[in-house]
Amino acid sequence: MDTQAIYRRRWVILSVLIVGLLAIVIDNTVLNVALKTIAEPRGGLGASQSQLEWAINSYTLVFAGLLFTFGVIGDKIGRKRMLMIGLALFGAASLLSAYAQSPEQLIFARAAMGLGGAAVMPQTLSIISNVFEPAERPRAIGLWAMAVGIGVATGPVLGGVLLDHFWWGSVFLINVPVTIIGAIAAAILVPESRNREAGGIDYVGVLLSIVGLVLLVYGIVQGGDTSSWLRPDVLGPIAGGLAVLAVFAWYETRIQHPSLDVRLFRDRRLSASVGAIALAFFGMGGVFFFTSFYLQNVRGYTPLAAGLLTVPFAVGQLLASPRSAGLVRRYGAKAPSTAGMFVMAAVIACYATLGTATPIWLLGLMFAVQGAAIGVVMPAATAAVMDVLPRERAGAGSALTNTSRQVAVALSVAVLGSILAGFYRSALSPSLAGLPAAARGAASSSITATQAVAQQLGTAGRSLLEPANNAFVHSMHITTLVAALLALAGGLVVLRWMPGRPQPVADPAQASEDRAYEAELAIMEENMLKTAEREG
Repeated sequence: MDTQAIYRRRWVILSVLIVGLLAIVIDNTVLNVALKTIAEPRGGLGASQSQLEWAINSYTLVFAGLLFTFGVIGDKIGRKRMLMIGLALFGAASLLSAYAQSPEQLIFARAAMGLGGAAVMPQTLSIISNVFEPAERPRAIGLWAMAVGIGVATGPVLGGVLLDHFWWGSVFLINVPVTIIGAIAAAILVPESRNREAGGIDYVGVLLSIVGLVLLVYGIVQGGDTSSWLRPDVLGPIAGGLAVLAVFAWYETRIQHPSLDVRLFRDRRLSASVGAIALAFFGMGGVFFFTSFYLQNVRGYTPLAAGLLTVPFAVGQLLASPRSAGLVRRYGAKAPSTAGMFVMAAVIACYATLGTATPIWLLGLMFAVQGAAIGVVMPAATAAVMDVLPRERAGAGSALTNTSRQVAVALSVAVLGSILAGFYRSALSPSLAGLPAAARGAASSSITATQAVAQQLGTAGRSLLEPANNAFVHSMHITTLVAALLALAGGLVVLRWMPGRPQPVADPAQASEDRAYEAELAIMEENMLKTAEREG
């Protein structure tokens, strides 16, 4: 394909990239409304809460661990080729997820989906940068991000529609035709491009990071599943995971092309900025996990209604994100980031006021405010990362923000999910005392399991429903307060160490050049981070 043909087709090429990426974005948001259905013994897989956590985290950990590596591989073997491979893998893994016969099969299929997603995501922006001239690039990335934002908003609604009419696997099956169309269109329309000077691939670092994170998350989930944190099968994996991650950090400082340049964290300003991104997504991941059960199990909403109720979150983010860049230019990154983190801590704490009969519009309002807070924090924190790094390290900064986002979601689901499970089991135990041992053990694993046991017991089981709802709300309150304290701590860290308003540059010509560069970079990073949703 010659240069003129590429130029004429550039907007069509952009639409192809958006179609492929939408499958990934929609899938991650669709899964939230399907959790209750997948947990049901009849009509679902009977997945326990820990298995649901792994269904989310198997995708997220693989995605986070391989995101940077697939970007390098795409540069080496061809971005179009890697895009097509990633779409094919994502579609095939989606098909396996849709027809999984057990929670374990679903977990492994979701990990394969993470592999495909990690192969697709970096190629889309690389191809956009290759196809569009610098003058049109911010507009192209803005359209790319707008489509992603639409996917984030429509994913839960689409999932609700499918679950109201079809079986739970339909939420994964929709990816198959989308990825097939995307791969065929990419083969025909997208030009091939490479970077012959791309760095080496850090295979050892990738392996260490994934093993360390998996062990750490396994130990945390196991602690919540057993309600005991002092067991060898809990402390052992946690200690082992931390040890492997320490070896990973040591190894990454000693190679030329690390998968994650941990040496950048020596700058406390950068660490504070990346920490703000991580803690923002930590709060988001946990909230989306437990509110799905709150809406469907406690309040009795259908999957479609639950999906519609999450739309204010995406709307708040979409409205706030474009305004964040202006706030950064006017006040610097610290002020909007600090304000956003404090607002986020306050709204997460407000989830502790939810009860079994709270007016549901209050939850919608909380979603909208939290979405707006994330919409302010993300671009501002990303701009702070880029301010700290020299221009030639912009790629490393992007890798840091993306990786921190994914790891934060995984740890959020593991940590907050474990706290939720532990306190739920403890609060419900007195109400289960009269049940046989087998039924008592099954009923205490999650609110979905409790309701399933109550249904099996018939009239005698109705007495379990109200205590189950109260126990879940009680454990949700404690979980949200923990998340709120972490967000508050993040705000204090940002206030102390994030760089403030940049000093004026003496040379007017250099100042003009820097402003132009920073504006384009801020737009790019802001829109990249709009893909955030438990990416995810």
